[in-house]
Amino acid sequence: MLIPQPSYVSYEPCAVLAGGKPVIIELKAENEFRLTPEEILEKLTDRTKLLVLPFPNNPTGAIMEQKELEAIAKVIIEKDIFVLSDEIYSELSYKGEHVSITSIPGMQERTILINGFSKAYAMTGWRLGYACGPAEIISQMTKIHQFAIMCAPTTSQYAAVEALRNGDEDVAMMREAYDQRRRYLVHAFKEMGLDCFEPYGAFYIFPCIKEFGMTSEEFAARFLQEEKVAVVPGTAFGDCGEGFLRISYAYSLDNLKIALGRLEDFIERLRAQKA
Repeated sequence: MLIPQPSYVSYEPCAVLAGGKPVIIELKAENEFRLTPEEILEKLTDRTKLLVLPFPNNPTGAIMEQKELEAIAKVIIEKDIFVLSDEIYSELSYKGEHVSITSIPGMQERTILINGFSKAYAMTGWRLGYACGPAEIISQMTKIHQFAIMCAPTTSQYAAVEALRNGDEDVAMMREAYDQRRRYLVHAFKEMGLDCFEPYGAFYIFPCIKEFGMTSEEFAARFLQEEKVAVVPGTAFGDCGEGFLRISYAYSLDNLKIALGRLEDFIERLRAQKA
């Protein structure tokens, strides 16, 4: 099972729990943490069965565009492997419409698409999601699922029906608010001289803090202790997240301005100490 990282923390342990062997593909900042055909081929073996495709990405905010998905689809079809496409952040894309790999010819029959209501409809606590894929795979998944969770709560299902019928305007409004915060953060990091690529998905940004000579965990711990602001070390999402921080902008712009002001004070002190 090929797992690109940095990515959501559960993919690797889920692979182990299912008896699979997780093989990590380390995504690179210079590629804006996008997956390339070369990176897949480098890790691919005769035993590879599945590629996890976690875009838009948590924690980086990276996306995959049509041409990039087409390029990796050629490898996937040629090597006859399946894809688990986690598109939970699909409605939170800021560079045109989200493109699913299932829209590429030859990919629908070899993709399991995972999505849900947590992010697009701000229903994180309702615990409602879904999987789409080839009938023979979904039927086998259902055999396991029905003995683990009998069904989603009725209240969650009614809420999801309401969201699907009447929630599109709210999603658009939320996406616009996130986009405003995203652009504010990108500009703020540039003003601070903090290296950060521009994310185009989800509600996370992944600035680089390598200049300070600390691990991500050390930086996050000191920032919390000294400025009372919490960020997540990049290493929480894989070893290749070292030297980065995950910052969420699922907060009000006013709160983000306060947090960014404290971050600016913190890095100015670090630069002064280094000098």
